[in-house]
Amino acid sequence: MAIIFQSSNFLNSYNSVPSTSCRRGLTRASINIPNNDQTFKISLTRLQSRARSVQEQGLISGFSTISTSDNPIEKQFSPSKRSDININGPDPLVIEKLYAIKEAIADRVEMHRNIGEQRSQWNNMLLTSINGITLAAATMVGIAANSGDPVLGLKMSSTLMYLAAAGMLVTMNQIQPSQLAEEQRNAARLFQDLYNQIETTLSIGHPSAIDVKEAMDKVLALDKAYPLPLLGVMLEKFPSSVEPAVWWPQQRRRQPKRVNDWNGWNGKLEEEMKEIMGVLGRKDQEEYIRLGEKALKLNKFLAMSGPLLTGLAAVGSAFAGHSPHGSWAAMLGIVGGALASIVNTVEHGGQVGMVFEMYRSNAGFFQYMKESIESNLTETEMERRENGEVFELKLALKLGRSLSDLRNFAAAASCKAEDLDEFGSKLF
Repeated sequence: MAIIFQSSNFLNSYNSVPSTSCRRGLTRASINIPNNDQTFKISLTRLQSRARSVQEQGLISGFSTISTSDNPIEKQFSPSKRSDININGPDPLVIEKLYAIKEAIADRVEMHRNIGEQRSQWNNMLLTSINGITLAAATMVGIAANSGDPVLGLKMSSTLMYLAAAGMLVTMNQIQPSQLAEEQRNAARLFQDLYNQIETTLSIGHPSAIDVKEAMDKVLALDKAYPLPLLGVMLEKFPSSVEPAVWWPQQRRRQPKRVNDWNGWNGKLEEEMKEIMGVLGRKDQEEYIRLGEKALKLNKFLAMSGPLLTGLAAVGSAFAGHSPHGSWAAMLGIVGGALASIVNTVEHGGQVGMVFEMYRSNAGFFQYMKESIESNLTETEMERRENGEVFELKLALKLGRSLSDLRNFAAAASCKAEDLDEFGSKLF
């Protein structure tokens, strides 16, 4: 009972605490709790705004350096993560360089087209002018020979006209305007093809510095193969032997690509490419080199015959008249001029120089195809090769065949070998 009594006294004493003290305690609690909540809210708001500012800085400048701390929100936007995003994208500088090369190529295409048309007009105008002068001189010789008293003015005029025609013809035969025009047409076509290749690289892939280097090498190789100036760098028009035209740089090893182990190649495709490469070398290329040699010989003969006949006609016109051999001289002046006109028409009207350049360029095309096949076959690392299926498709299109036709042709070439009568290309 004593214990119970003491407990009740203790409770009574606790309950007898003044109400003002309780209110003060409650008042202090009611004031302190809102202050702590407001401080927490302010700090959280500052932390969120800081995270948003760090995120905006990371999106604006991927390579800017931001000091990291133990805050997990700042670590989320660290420079290492941002650099990974930018490394995977294309390099803007590489794209800018490729566009600059593409603009230069477009300018070269226009230049070669314009100059090709101009040199084709040279061929027509020079041929017309030389034949007109030659025939006029032959007519004057005939009039002077048939007149009772040979007119000295006609004889001198015909001789001077023959000499002028001979000099113009020597210059025309030396530069071969029809061949120059064909060179510019080929250059315009090849530059346009290179322009399309760069467009494809920009459209479907991530261009690299290697693509820029290859494009530059191809442009310089084309400039060397088909020069624009005539003096100093003009291609030799009467070479000692026919060599295929070369307008591509040396084949280099390709960069490895992330592909599967076979990259579209297999043993059967490699054997087909070997057979096609052999046929292109044995049949197509040799045939166009043989035709080019014939065209070169004919062009040389005509180039020497035209000025020679014109010069003989000039000598005949000078001695035409009542001299002991005046009749023979007059005949030489007339017949020589007529034959010279015929030879000039065959050579430049028939554009024999253009035909020779066409054969030389075709032989170069097959040489390029052979080197392209060989560069892929000799590469032991499959990831460095061009995709086999894509390469087979390109080869079939360039040879004017379907894929099935190309495979059947390769099978026939492996069976008949040397006895195969069919050529590799169906385009020309």
